[in-house]
Amino acid sequence: MLQVRNLVARYGDFQALFGIDFDAPEGGIVALIGANGAGKSTFLKSIAGQMPSKSGTIRLHSDEIGGLSSDEVVRRGVSMIPEGRRLFRSLTVEENLRVGAFGGRSGRWTLETVYALFPALSERRATSATALSGGQQQMVAIGRALMSNPELLLCDELSLGLSPAVVKDIYAILPRIRDEGVSIVIVEQDIDMALKAADEIYCFMHGRVTLRGAPSALRRDAISAAYFGLEDR
Repeated sequence: MLQVRNLVARYGDFQALFGIDFDAPEGGIVALIGANGAGKSTFLKSIAGQMPSKSGTIRLHSDEIGGLSSDEVVRRGVSMIPEGRRLFRSLTVEENLRVGAFGGRSGRWTLETVYALFPALSERRATSATALSGGQQQMVAIGRALMSNPELLLCDELSLGLSPAVVKDIYAILPRIRDEGVSIVIVEQDIDMALKAADEIYCFMHGRVTLRGAPSALRRDAISAAYFGLEDR
């Protein structure tokens, strides 16, 4: 579904990504792991049209989307759940969800199906979104992204600031979303969570891919070396 080749990205004179190659298959969950500053969020922003790439290609179903604006990328079928959720403080839960449908794509995801996925949101639909618990706010962020009816869902640090129990509940939802025909790419610093959730793992370090493979095929010492640049002792 998604094919990225030789992607380079910069913040001014600082180069954040160095020739990234990446593939996300249709119907799969792919996880990106790596320490802070490894380039994971920059990579997602480049795919989502939030950060222009300096060179390389980003293809969705063989169509080049690398030069498109973020709103056009959404209309092509890519939606992103940003780090920190970034809900609209002045809007209710339901208003935040409706914002996600601005692109006009038709599909399975409506207010009714999002509320079926997250019943707690239906009960609080008229509440200010930022008055919810952290876990419920993350549900709103996921629901808002789904309202655009994406084919590819980009998830940046879903577990950030949430308790382990809430993180477990959030991750339990991902296979249900995938089974509805949405491919998923997640950025996650929790290695164990990423290994449990994903069909394939990419490890980033200093803007480069240092390891790639199925979780069952990756040794812990190889993951440690790719993540930190050091072998386990």
